[in-house]
Amino acid sequence: MRFVRMGRLIGVLALLCATSPAFADRFDPVRTAIREQIVESGVPSIAVAVMQDGKIIWEEGFGWADREKQIAADAHTMYSLASISKPITATGLMTLVQGGKIDLDRPAGDYLGNAKLTARVGDARDATVRRIAGHTAGLPLYYQFFYEDEPVARPPMGETIQRYANLVTAPGERYQYSNLGFGILDHIISRVSGSSYADFMRREVFLPLGLTRTTVDIGPGLEPYTATRYDQNGRPIPFYTFDHPGGSAVFSSAHDLVRFAGFHLKNRLPGQKQILGAAMIDEMHRPIDPQADREEGSGYGIGFNVRTKDGYRVVSHSGGMAGVATIMQLFPDRNVAIVVLTNSSSAAPRIIADKIAATMLPGWKPSPVPTEPETRPFSPTPALVGTWKGTLSTPETEMPVELVFQNDGLIRATFGNQLPTLVSKARFERGFFDGDLNARIPNPDVRRYSYFVHLALKLDGAMLRGAATAIGDTDNDRVRNALTHWLSLTKQP
Repeated sequence: MRFVRMGRLIGVLALLCATSPAFADRFDPVRTAIREQIVESGVPSIAVAVMQDGKIIWEEGFGWADREKQIAADAHTMYSLASISKPITATGLMTLVQGGKIDLDRPAGDYLGNAKLTARVGDARDATVRRIAGHTAGLPLYYQFFYEDEPVARPPMGETIQRYANLVTAPGERYQYSNLGFGILDHIISRVSGSSYADFMRREVFLPLGLTRTTVDIGPGLEPYTATRYDQNGRPIPFYTFDHPGGSAVFSSAHDLVRFAGFHLKNRLPGQKQILGAAMIDEMHRPIDPQADREEGSGYGIGFNVRTKDGYRVVSHSGGMAGVATIMQLFPDRNVAIVVLTNSSSAAPRIIADKIAATMLPGWKPSPVPTEPETRPFSPTPALVGTWKGTLSTPETEMPVELVFQNDGLIRATFGNQLPTLVSKARFERGFFDGDLNARIPNPDVRRYSYFVHLALKLDGAMLRGAATAIGDTDNDRVRNALTHWLSLTKQP
């Protein structure tokens, strides 16, 4: 194994030397950092593109798009984008809004036919298209992956909505990032347009914007131009898809994606049609429900994160999943866009994007390294101490659940007739109780893989209500699923 890794390293070094530019410019320090990331972190390849004032001033690929076939990465290599799919899907949605076919402030359920949202709390009619696009509709944490070498078929989106589209917080109350929401949006796009989501996006977004290396999943004939997704051990990951393609399934190149970003900066680029007016673009970049509980100083518009950092307004999105790490940043006040794509999970896109931004933007500082929240001993409030009983609802059945909060911080959970289990990582903030535990949920979708249960419950007087999410364990970089169920508990006298 040591010789294999050494051979791989020699191959990477040879490729990096071969692709070094023969001239020096202001991005040379970034090139050096990219080569260091590839060698030190084992990322197979990195592709970058930078636009300023409507012109691509740098685009380049480094490393291997496909190690086994010895295909080098370049600016036109197609990468899996993961969640950068969301602003792209949102752009497609807004073309229908602009055409008067969708009203952002109508209930999403009006466009779903028989596949309705279920309001466990609040009113489903307040779950508007706008709020779904901004992750404030009350939908829960959700993702579900399907690998081509495993015998599990992707369900129709209507079935997924019927099973899992539960509003677990009142619409507008709380920001909760939800892939399910963008699965619902791609379903709405398909129903309203009369085309498949993939065909609609190709016809109404990709081709008009001149994005010739951008597709939903991998388009026919584009396989040779697509970067292979690799796990942390350098092994290719089998192709996978989702039941929320609008949130995760787009592939694009650094060249195409920076052109997409340039469109959102209102630049008129060669070969692009203005599929959205300036007012529609501004609407996408405006935070939705700013009162919703979210990290201070940041917001989410229609498919875009919006924040201010180091004095600069930043409109952005990132993506991460098995074999993918990506970032796209727009700086509207400076008319600058940055794209970094990789074909393995790593922190490289954030690190490289920061170095590019520091080159372009005076005073830009590196982003803090994400850390796990500090684990502190749990000390329950008097309102929590005691015994809580209620019901867990799954798509097929219901199960009794009991939670017991002790004064000393110990929490016991009993699901059905299972043995009591302890709740770990407990915390209570802003009226919500969170914690993890091991329990079995009677749902065939969650039985396919090992998992733990994450609780996110709102304290409302004598009731604790919210999400019990079965989160599948990651296996060799294979992300599995996060399937949320409704849990309602009442404090016992």
